[in-house]
This record gives sequence, C-alpha cells and structure tokens, in this order.
Amino acid sequence: MSSVKMIAVIGGGQMGSGIAQLTAMHGIDVCLLDVDSQALSTASSSISSSINRLVSKAHLSQATASEALKRLCFTTNLNDLSHADFIIEAIVESEEVKKALFLQLDKIAKSSAILASNTSSISITRLASSTTRPKQVIGMHFMNPPPVMKLIEIVRGADTSEDTFAATKALSQRLGKTVITSQDYSGFIVNRILMPMINEAFYTLYTNVATKEDIDTGMKLGTNHPMGPLELADFIGLDVCLSIMKVLHAGLGDNKYAPCPLLVQYVDAGRLGRKRGIGVYDYSKEPKSSKSSSRL
Repeated sequence: MSSVKMIAVIGGGQMGSGIAQLTAMHGIDVCLLDVDSQALSTASSSISSSINRLVSKAHLSQATASEALKRLCFTTNLNDLSHADFIIEAIVESEEVKKALFLQLDKIAKSSAILASNTSSISITRLASSTTRPKQVIGMHFMNPPPVMKLIEIVRGADTSEDTFAATKALSQRLGKTVITSQDYSGFIVNRILMPMINEAFYTLYTNVATKEDIDTGMKLGTNHPMGPLELADFIGLDVCLSIMKVLHAGLGDNKYAPCPLLVQYVDAGRLGRKRGIGVYDYSKEPKSSKSSSRL
C-alpha cells in the first residue's frame, strides 16, 4: 500500500511505541499520540534506545536509523491526526474506552482514512458501530514486540470492505509481516487458542497438580514452547489475560472459557506480572531494565 504516506498510532505503551517504531523503520511517517505527555517521553526514549540497539548489533545501518527517527512525531492532540491515511489504536483493552475513541476519530479523521484496532479480542463489528464509516474499520492485531514478531492478525468486521481489507493486508506486508485473517469472533485466532491454554495452566496450579516451575518446564521441554504458559501470562500481563478470558466467556457462552479463580485472585491482588514486579513469579529482585509488559 504505497499510497500510505502517514500513519497515526494511538497509545504510547509498549505496543503502541513498538508499532510506531516498526512503521518508521519501514519508511513511513508516523505520529504517536498519548494523552499522557510522560508516556510519550518514555515512548520516545524507548524507541530511540531500541533503534540504537539494532545499530549496535549491525541489524540496522546508522543512516537507516537516523531516517527512521526523523519520521517520528509525538503529540497529545487528537486533531494532529487529521491528515493520517491510516490510524491504529493500541490503547487499553476495554470495549467502552475503545468505542469512545473511535467515536472521536470518526469526527477528526479524513474521510478516506482507515481506522484499525490492535485489540486482541474485542469485536471489530461493535467498535465499527461507533463510527459512520464501518466499511473502513478493521482489526490489525500485532504481536508483541511489534518490531520483532513476524505475524499480524487481520480481523474483518461484519461491514469491513474488500478495499479496506486489501489495503490493510498490503500495509502489513509492507511492514514485513506475515498475515493471517480471522472473522470477527471472540479471541480471533491466536488468543482463541492461547488464552484457554494459559487459563488451564492456572487451573493446573490452582488444583495443586504441579508447581508453577514444573508446569512451565513441562510445556517448554515437552512441547518446545519458548516460554511456559504461566511465565508467558506474566509477560503479557495477568490483567490482560483475564480481560481476554472474560471476552471469550461472554462472547462464546461456554463455561470452558470461565477464568480460573486463581487468575482472578492474582489480578484482584495487583499481581499483574512483570510490569508490576510480581505475578505468578516474583520479579522484584530483577534489574529494572529486564522487566517488561506486553499486550497481545
């Protein structure tokens, strides 16, 4: 999709800043928005550090890195996105909050702009209903971290047009990603499969089948997963895992998707994973730079 000259990304967290970095490194001007100026400052530093690491490892030339950094802009003003050809939201995984944002975007975005959501589970059809352009609304689910992971999961809402789908697929491929396509059902493809596995790992721990270490070691060495499911849950964020399980349970109406009581308890206790220093595992003694969070 070479006609895309400017992309806007909303949300200065790890996913949003990663998407912005990826876009800039592939030759597209990008504006990253967050209402929190401190979040933008953190995102700017994070992107610069990430790009400089790629240069130090000879994965990126200094010239390419410098050009990428020049393509980035940062703003707290939604109106600054009015010239974007493509707008990708990567904010909190809440349908209510996302719908409120899409309502605003519909008013300020140019008529030809495509509005994409990085949601990992929420209905694209319902998000699109907040706008007057449901044909131009689509799911564009990046995996974490966006500059590294090879997959983009495209989700078509009930009214998503063929032109919007084709443009989104072309953009994804321009960003160097492999594309898979899902219809608009709760959890889509990746989290429809992944989250019940993580939830079952919590049930396995909850019912004292095994220790957390043996559960994770069993899945790493027995199924060749790079991370065990409980370790992965901590990396994603237990609050995000719980939110997705609730969407699956409500959307699919089957009790097999009911969140494990232990997962609920950990979230209630504020044990959200690496980003809080404690989840299933305790990360409080790790160097600060090694802690990270994710939103799948």
